[in-house]
Amino acid sequence: MLNYNAVSVAIVLLNYNGLALLKQYLPTLLLYSNGHNVIVVDNASTDGSVTYLQSYFPEVLCMVHDTNYGIAKGYNLALRQIKATYYLLLNNDVLVTEHWLSELLAIMEADFSIAFCQPKILSIIEPDRFDYAGAAGGFIDADGYPFCRGRIFNSIEKDRGQYDDTRAVFWASGACVLVRSKVFHDLGGFDELFFAHFEEIDMCWRAHLSGWKVYYCGTSKVYHLGGATIAYSSPRKTYLNFRNRALMLYKYQSNPILGTLKRLFLDVLAAFRMLYLGKFSHSWAICKAQIDFFKFKKKCMVNRSVFRLPHIYKRSIVVYFFIKKNKLFSKISSAQFT
Repeated sequence: MLNYNAVSVAIVLLNYNGLALLKQYLPTLLLYSNGHNVIVVDNASTDGSVTYLQSYFPEVLCMVHDTNYGIAKGYNLALRQIKATYYLLLNNDVLVTEHWLSELLAIMEADFSIAFCQPKILSIIEPDRFDYAGAAGGFIDADGYPFCRGRIFNSIEKDRGQYDDTRAVFWASGACVLVRSKVFHDLGGFDELFFAHFEEIDMCWRAHLSGWKVYYCGTSKVYHLGGATIAYSSPRKTYLNFRNRALMLYKYQSNPILGTLKRLFLDVLAAFRMLYLGKFSHSWAICKAQIDFFKFKKKCMVNRSVFRLPHIYKRSIVVYFFIKKNKLFSKISSAQFT
């Protein structure tokens, strides 16, 4: 087991065939890592990632898996072998900035009830806009649809300083998140049924149930490419998003039968919408997600809860966005959150 002393941060990148990304973003990460250890966990890449790291960055520890375990199990296996005060989980397609880590660490050290903290996440492609995966901190509605300050569904805001604050949120993005190692292990790590997508939201849900806080830090900033491993336009991503949202809701909703029926209705509508838009492979991905949900749900570790956790939108974000045509998070009244 790797053992780091005092208040230490292990910066852990999960990599799968991301050689081009490592070449582009790893040097900046090392420059601004503040002397903390950088570890690359490789999910059996076939593109020469490991050889490249060993040749050009011998100071970076590389842990190599024998197959692609996905995000959830890939991290779980690696983090069991790393002993540190904090884990900084980072996508390999993230460009960090100066002071990005120290700002996050300062918040966590000031309040020991905070388990997770994410920075402001902006788009590499459009640096003046928020990133899809996390933006300025995540929330969830009563039907389990996640959204962010700065991003609701596919509507992404420009960064005008409107989210430069520091505040509690419901979930922190797995693209870049600082987590207390003890909390990570006490919660049992990521749910490996998820493979990828929603695994961080699921863990934040469990953290809230255990009394922990999740935070966003607007003074820390990173840029995210997004869709590097699974493209946003991929039916595989659609499948994982719909299947994993279904599994997460089944785990925690106090009335799983009613919740499942409502979710199925909404997901069927989504499948028909994909058909209407001519996205036939995505429509099938949603249908397959429903089929596989019923296969996987028996393996879920359930923890039935009512929707009285903090920072849950009590109404439907689907109605807010598609029916009422509202695109901005700022238009949602704070009174509409638990």
